[in-house]
Amino acid sequence: MKRYSSLIYVLILSFIITSCFDKSKPNFQYFPDMYEPISYETYGEYDIFPNGQQALVPVEESISRGWLPYEFEDSSEGYDLAKVDLKNPLPYTEDNYNKGREMYDIYCATCHGGNGNGKGYLVEREKILGVPSYDDVGRAITEGSVYHVMYHGINTMGSYASQMSNEELWQVTHYVMTLKDLLEDKEQKEFVEDVENPEVR
Repeated sequence: MKRYSSLIYVLILSFIITSCFDKSKPNFQYFPDMYEPISYETYGEYDIFPNGQQALVPVEESISRGWLPYEFEDSSEGYDLAKVDLKNPLPYTEDNYNKGREMYDIYCATCHGGNGNGKGYLVEREKILGVPSYDDVGRAITEGSVYHVMYHGINTMGSYASQMSNEELWQVTHYVMTLKDLLEDKEQKEFVEDVENPEVR
C-alpha cells in the first residue's frame, strides 16, 4: 500500500510540474545556440536595420568583392573594340601559363582541341560543329578578342565569366595565344620573371 501511495504522490507531483509548462515557450533550452542563430536570418526583420528589413539594396555604384566591371559591350562593336584595344594585364610567366593550360583543359579543350585546332572531343563526336582553329586567318584572334569571347560568349559558346575569375580568364588567354603561335609554326614566347599579378579587370 505504501508503494502505491508513493507512486500516486509522484504522479500528482509530475502533473503539477508539467501543468505549468508552456509548450510554445520552453522554460529551459539545452544549448540555446542551436535554437537561436547568432547571425541574421535572410529576409529577417530586425530593429537595427532601416525599415526593420535585413535584406538591403547594395550601396549605389558598389561592386561585388573580387569582381571588376568590364566596359566592352556584348555586341559586334564591343568585340571589335576589345580586339584592338584590350591587352592582357598579366605578365607571361610560367605560373600564369600553367594555370591557363589547366583551366583550358577543363573548359576549352573538349571543343577547341588540346592544341587549339578546333578538333576537340565533342567536335570529333559531331556533337558540336564549326569550331574554328586558333590560326584561322579570317578571325585573326588577339588577346582582347579571346578574353571578350570567353567573358560574353559567342554563337553557341556560352560565357565562362561565372566559371572562372578575371585572372583565370586572362591566364587562359595567355595559353590560347601560345597555341595560336604554335599552330602558325612560331616559337613560343619566353617567360618573364615571376611577379605578383596586378589587379585585373
